[in-house]
This record gives sequence, structure tokens and C-alpha cells, in this order.
Amino acid sequence: LVLELNQVIIPTYGTVPEQQNLHTPEWVDFDDKPDSLFFKDGQRRIDFVLVYEDESKKMTHKRSDRKKQKRKRQVYESNLINNGLQLEATRSVLDEKLIFVKVHAPWEVLCTYAEVMHIKLPLQHNDLKTRESAFNWFSRLFRVDENIIKPEQEFFTAPFQKEHLSNFYIQDKDTFFNPATRSRIVHFILSRVKYATKNNVKKFGINKLLDIGIYKAAFPLHDSSFRHPSTDPNCPSERYLLYREWAHPKNIFKLQPLDFIRKYYGEKIGIYFAWLGFYTNMLTVAAVVGVGCFLYGCLTKDNCTWSQEVCDPNIGGNIIMCPQCDKVCTYWNLTITCESSKKLCIFDSFGTLVFAVFMGIWVTFFLEFWKRRQAELEYEWDTVEYLEQEEQVRPEYEARCTHTVMNEITQQEEHVPYTAWGKCVRMTFCTSAIFFWILLIIASVVGIIVYRLSVFLVFSAKLSQHISGTEAIRKYLTPQTATSVTASLISFVVIMILNIIYEKVAILITDFELPRTQTDYENSLTTKMFLFQFVNYYSSCFYIAFFKGKFVGHPGNPVYWLGKYRNEECDPGGCLLELTTQLAIIVGGKAIWNNIQEVLLPLIKNLIGRYSAAARSEKVVPRWEHDYHLQPIGKLGLFYEYLEMVIQFGFVTLFVASFPLAPLLALINNLLEIRLDAWKLTTQFRRMVPQKAQDIGAWQPILQGIAILAVVTNAMIIAFTSDMIPRLVYYWSFSVPPYGSHSSHTMKGYINSTLSVFNISDFKNASKPFSPWLGTQTTCRQVYRDLRYPPGHQQQYEHNIYYWHVIAAKLAFIIVMEHVIYFVKFIISYVIPDVSQETKSKVKREKYLIQKLLHENDLKGVKKNMGKIAEKIIKGADSTFRPKDE
Repeated sequence: LVLELNQVIIPTYGTVPEQQNLHTPEWVDFDDKPDSLFFKDGQRRIDFVLVYEDESKKMTHKRSDRKKQKRKRQVYESNLINNGLQLEATRSVLDEKLIFVKVHAPWEVLCTYAEVMHIKLPLQHNDLKTRESAFNWFSRLFRVDENIIKPEQEFFTAPFQKEHLSNFYIQDKDTFFNPATRSRIVHFILSRVKYATKNNVKKFGINKLLDIGIYKAAFPLHDSSFRHPSTDPNCPSERYLLYREWAHPKNIFKLQPLDFIRKYYGEKIGIYFAWLGFYTNMLTVAAVVGVGCFLYGCLTKDNCTWSQEVCDPNIGGNIIMCPQCDKVCTYWNLTITCESSKKLCIFDSFGTLVFAVFMGIWVTFFLEFWKRRQAELEYEWDTVEYLEQEEQVRPEYEARCTHTVMNEITQQEEHVPYTAWGKCVRMTFCTSAIFFWILLIIASVVGIIVYRLSVFLVFSAKLSQHISGTEAIRKYLTPQTATSVTASLISFVVIMILNIIYEKVAILITDFELPRTQTDYENSLTTKMFLFQFVNYYSSCFYIAFFKGKFVGHPGNPVYWLGKYRNEECDPGGCLLELTTQLAIIVGGKAIWNNIQEVLLPLIKNLIGRYSAAARSEKVVPRWEHDYHLQPIGKLGLFYEYLEMVIQFGFVTLFVASFPLAPLLALINNLLEIRLDAWKLTTQFRRMVPQKAQDIGAWQPILQGIAILAVVTNAMIIAFTSDMIPRLVYYWSFSVPPYGSHSSHTMKGYINSTLSVFNISDFKNASKPFSPWLGTQTTCRQVYRDLRYPPGHQQQYEHNIYYWHVIAAKLAFIIVMEHVIYFVKFIISYVIPDVSQETKSKVKREKYLIQKLLHENDLKGVKKNMGKIAEKIIKGADSTFRPKDE
């Protein structure tokens, strides 16, 4: 391999003397064949297209700068030709300043670099029998018609070697390397060809040339228009088929043609859509169970005893609640919360507990079955033992390599952008910046909390309700509801604005870090972006779930936020309904906003480009010029698509105990997301350079971390946010003697026994309400269930025995639920192997064939050659010892 690298790659860095005549592309005119994918001779396929602006027509740069740029481009193109690539240049039809350089890789170049890149190519047909699934008849209903997109033939493959060319399955040299593989090989060469040398540092690669503006674009061609098949009978029109059978909205319930997607776009795109499709299919099960739990809550809400007591005029109507804020708030009837208590019965039911446990197990099944599916794709797509070629250094890193250090392994000097001390300073600065911006996110959450506290006073004054009031609207538009809804909407707007800001911040910090390769860059950016988005999206939900209403004191001794604002209290039913409202607004709003943004932005840009181009000319436009006017996919590729789905996965799993409809919303969104992403790729974006990928990369451990955290958060939501544990403790212990007065276990009397009593004469002047007391009662009830001794008791306003029973039950519930689910997760992980037996057999069979076809043939050849050599030696010896007369 080292010898091959010296022979193949090192010459690409060869210097070109200034006075030497440079090789230049062949210049041709456009032949008015808009769908042609070949050079003008109709034989050589276009594997890549480079676009630049004619330097002689540029007016934005100095003449000396234009001359330097032209020289670098000419050297680069000459080196491409020296490396065996063939170039053909054509001037733009619509804009005479633009030049399109078409690149073709001949057979010898493809074979040489396929060996260097360890590209796996077919040896023979897969002769292992595949077991038919029991659900094949059902899935066939949702598959793409096999007469339109034919299934890909399965082959056993091996890393290509030129010396074993005869052992590979070659029917036609023109089709042995498919267009995606050809483009990947050409991009590999383009990324490693030199264009200049400065201070003994070689400058190379198409990425750097794009960054400094010498080239305006570099991309492989789409094979046809997405609207109609190619007029060229030799073109398979795969883009058109993908649009019609995959990206079109009519296929929303069809399975994706993953092998066809991988063939056209490469494994990296294929693995994303495979993961997204698998996640969406698994969401179907979660959505069905979630809807079932929601319907169970709807059907049983009328039998909810504690809600009936709230709405009963003889019970809730006689319970007077203490003011929820200082001075301006007044006393109110518990019956005002009747409607919210009915809604709460839907979400805070036994079905919620069942669903939370189910989701803890579901996420384990999802991750384990995805590992199996991923292993199958690794084998089918030839990435099982994929050797990642050494990545090219990023141009930004290369440009700053001004320091020299000794490499401990090679014992040679190499250039680096900073010293060890400089690297330490950079890491310290970047870490500090990350914490600073995270604290800024938390500050925005504090701002929302302050808004809640201050606006609640306003709503309490404007929506004040006297005990004798009868207006129907006030049953629904309570101060708590108005505050919750408006705060959730503002929180959503703030989150979306901060997303835009933090995206720029994360990129700036990562750029300052200066990662060496693109993979390092993406991994570093992934960590920062997910950290920012995690805090941004989930912080308000964590506040409502675990902090709001937990540290409020009691009416006579409230706790103040920032020394000024009285801490928020939960509704008598708890904060679960508010958490549900927050989740519904954020999840639903985020899905709508992202889909509109993803559709409109590229569509508007392309429409503007097409309109301006059409206004200038009505000429026939070639395929390469059509593709140039599409949007570039961007350096980060599918990064933002993964990020969006992982954040959604967090909402579906972390807080699902409060919102069982979250999987249904996610399912609907993902059905649209798959087709929108497919539509964007096939119609609005240039064709991506196909890339290899074994798995979903850094997102896999992030998903596993979310899955582990989800068990804890859901257990704590049920324990501390919902009212389930206090109700169970009351039902089993405090409704019957010795604590209760009922003869059997019941929920009757729950409301009256759990709302603590407070004597209004104990109000301090700072919090005493302005409104006069309208009744003869001398006490009011505490809004939230704090379970304290009544006034006059020896330990008045201290926590009672019921409170400590509830705390013990909550802690016991969290421990039991966590351990049970984690134990089940462990069993599932152990029972379900990461690689199926069928895939293992295929891998072993392939290794055997490689050993047999390649290595054993080598041994036979060696034996054969050794035999010939031995015969020659024997003949030579025999002739030496023969008598001369013979």
C-alpha cells in the first residue's frame, strides 16, 4: 500500500515550473444536447464538473490577483491531467463569464484509485438463501413497484486489486464502476492535487480552491431532470425515478427504496434515510400505545373522583382558596379549576404510568433493533470492514500550519497551526465560551420565569374572580391558564431566536478550535450544537417539571424569587397540565416552523435563480448548467437533519409521561420529513459527492444517553410532577383508619384532606390581600398540596405525617421504576444480538470466498511459477553435466 501511495498520490504534489507549458483542457462548444452526460464525443462519461468565472472578465479584483488566481487554476488543471484525468471545457450558455470544466476518469485511473481507496467491488452473486419474513406479504403492499425500480442484485464483494482483475465480476467496463463510485474516486483525486507551494507548504485540494473563490462550484451531475426521463436512451434516469417513487407526496405511506437511494447518493445519505425510516416505523407502535393511553384518560375522566369533588358545588364550591399572589390577588373558589381538573384527568391517569414504563422499554427495543438493522446495511452496502482512507487536512487548518514539531512516530518534522501551549489556551477559551453561552440560555429561562411571576399579578388583577361570579369564560381563562399559555408561546419564540444565534456561536467556537479533519470538525460541532440545543429546548420543560411549585413556602410565609417576586405555585392538580401545554406548543410549533423553513428557503432561492436566468435567455441549457443553478448541500451535509430528529427524539422520550400524544405528533412530522428531505435532495439541491458511512456516527451515543436519561425523567415526572403518588397513598393508607374515617379504600374526601388549612389572621402585612373577606369563614385552603398541620395544632404549618408518607412513596417509586426498567433494558440488550445470525453467515461466506478466489489463486500461481523455475534449473543443470560429444 505504501508503494502504491508513493506511485499514485505523491506525484499529484509534483511541482510545475513556471516556464513549463501547462496542460490545458480541451475546449468545445455546447452540442445542444441538454440531457447529455458525456463529453462531446459521446463516449467519455462526465464524472465531475468544476465551475469558475473567466478571470479576464472579472472586475472585482486587481489585475495581479486575477493573474495569480488564473495561474493557480491552470497549475491545478494541469496536475489533474498529469494524473490521468481528462478535462473538457465549455463556456456557459446563459452567462459568458462562467466556464464549465467537465472531468472524466478513464478505466486505468479508476482501477488504480479503487485499489488505493479499498473500494469493495463484486466477486460473484450471493448464493446464500435468504429467509422470507413472515410479514413479507404485508410489507409488499407498501414497497415500491419492482417493475419500476428493480431490486439490486446481491454480490459477495472484496476490496479491489488490479492484479486480481480476472476474479471480479466484470460484464462491462463502462458499468463496473457505477456513477456514484466514479464520482467518489474523482473527488478523492480532486482533493489531493496540488495547485501551489508557499513557504515549503504544499497547497492542494478542491475544497481550498472553492474557499478562496478560484472555483465557484464543484459537483457530480444529476443524471436527468426530476420532471421527466432523460432523452438519452443510455441514461437510466435514476433521479426521475427517485422523485416519482420516493420524493413525491403520493408515496408518503410507501417504504423507501433504500438500495436505490444508496446507489445514487452514497452510503452516508442512505444510512440517514434508513435510520429516519426505521425510527418512524418504530414510532408507529409508540403512537398507537400513546393514543390508547390518551383515549383511556378521556374515557375515564368522568369517573375521576377527585375531579368530581373539585367540580361539586357542595365540596369544591365550599372550599375557599388562599390568594396566589401578594395584595392584588383575592380569595377564590376551588370550582374555578373544574375544567382544568377534568383535562388533568386525561393526562394524569393510570395510563400515564403504563405508557411511561412502555416508552422506557420501547426506546431499548428501538436502539437494539436499529443496531441489527445497521449491521445488515453494513454488510449489504459493503462497509463491514470499511477502512476509512486518511482524511484530507481541512484547508483552514493547513493555512495556519506555521509551527514545526517533531512527530514521535515518524521522527520527522511536521507543520502544525499551534504549539502545545497555544492548544491549551484555545481549549480553555472555547470551554469558557461554551459555559458562558449556556449560562446565557439559562438567563433567558430565568427571564421567562420572571415574566411568569410578574404577568401572573397582572392577569390576577384583570381576571379577578369574586366568589359569587358566574361568568363562563372565567372557568377556562384563569390567571394560571393565561400565564401558562402566553409564557409557553414566548418561550417558543425565544427558543427559535436563540437557535439561530447559537448555531452561529457554535460554528465560530469550532472554527476557533481549528479541528484538523472534517470528521473532527463535525464531531466537535455536534457536541456543541447538541449541548446548546439541549439546554435551549429542554430547560423550560425541566423547570416546569421539577422546580415550579416545589419551593414556595406557605401562605403565611411565602418564598420570593430574586427577593421581589413571589415564587410560582402549581395548580391544585399540579404542574403536569402546564408541562403538557408547554410540550404541545414547542413540539408542534417546532415541527411546523422547521418544515416551512426547509421547503420555502431553497424553493425561493431556486425560483429566483431560474426566473433571472429565463429572463436573460430562451436557449437550450445543458445538464451541468441546470445543476449549477441548484443549491449546494453545504459542508455539514445532513448535520442539521440529524440534529432536528435527535432533539425530537428527546421530546418523545424525556417528557412523554406528561404528553402521551408526543409520539403521534412525531410520527406525523416524520412521515412528512422523509418526503420533504427527499424532495429537497432530488429537486432543489445539487447532487452530493457520494460518501461511505458505517453508521450514524456520533449521534448513536447521544441517542443512548437520552434513552438512559429518559427513564429517570419520566419516573421523576410521575413522582414529583403528577399527582398520582399522593392519590395512591391516600387511597391505600389515609382513606381508612387509623388516618382516615372511611370503612373501605376510596378516593372520596381526597381533595378536602390534601389541601392544607391556613388562618387568614396569620397573613403578614406584605402579603395580605386588598380585597375584603366576603364570608364568615376565618380560614382558606392552600392552593398546592403541601400537606401541613392546620392552625391551632401543636406543629401548625409544619409538614404532617401524610407528607412524609408521600415523600417516601415517591422515592420508593423512582427507585423501583428505574431498577425494573433498567433490568428489563439489560435483559433485552442481552437477548437481542447486535448482528443477526443470517448477517454473520453472509460475512463468513464472503471472507471464505475472498480467501478462496484471491489468496488461493495466488498460491497456485506461485506454485506454478516455482514449478517452471525448477524445470529450468533442472534443464540447465542437465545440459551442464552432459558430455560434449552429445
